[in-house]
Amino acid sequence: MTLDRSVLAFAGFMVLLSVALTVWVSPLFVWFTVFIGLNLLQSSFTGFCPAASLFKLFGVKPGCAF
Repeated sequence: MTLDRSVLAFAGFMVLLSVALTVWVSPLFVWFTVFIGLNLLQSSFTGFCPAASLFKLFGVKPGCAF
């Protein structure tokens, strides 16, 4: 799996996790969903993604975007 697909899979998992936490734990976890969305938005403009940096450290092979 390339870095690009790893980042997308991780982002999707985090969104689903935050929605589940919002529904079953506390409505305040909606802010976690907002944070994830803002992080995705800023990475689309700047090209910097903290998750991509971590995946690079773990040796995931690079893709086109990161």
